[in-house]
Amino acid sequence: MNIQSIAGFATITKDPKASALLYKDTLGLPLEAQEEYLFVDRFPGSNHFGVWPLSMAAKSCFGTDEWPKEFPEPTSTIEFEFGSPEEVALAVEELKSKGQLFVHEAKEEPWGQTVARFMSPEHVLIGLSYAAWLHE
Repeated sequence: MNIQSIAGFATITKDPKASALLYKDTLGLPLEAQEEYLFVDRFPGSNHFGVWPLSMAAKSCFGTDEWPKEFPEPTSTIEFEFGSPEEVALAVEELKSKGQLFVHEAKEEPWGQTVARFMSPEHVLIGLSYAAWLHE
């Protein structure tokens, strides 16, 4: 497994408006909006930082607006970047062989990122990722 960098970090929020007030207005981060998702790319020290509504995380992981009760609700997500979609798939297989359970295996998101996700013991949503724009 060859993790190249942290592709991104996002807090996951049940209250997007309150989080927007903190991160955008109070802290003054230069966040852009894409629907309710706030983000900044190529922010010094990180490739990506975001404020991700829990409903959007649920939609991405499970195809529903509600986070399923059988999974602990995440409070953040961190994504580790790989060199290709194939490397992501290999990492998934390697971790599965070690007993890791996945929320979902590698899939391509509508925005073009290939990602597989699982939960850490701390309830952090961990992504194994390939985002082509980070390799340009």
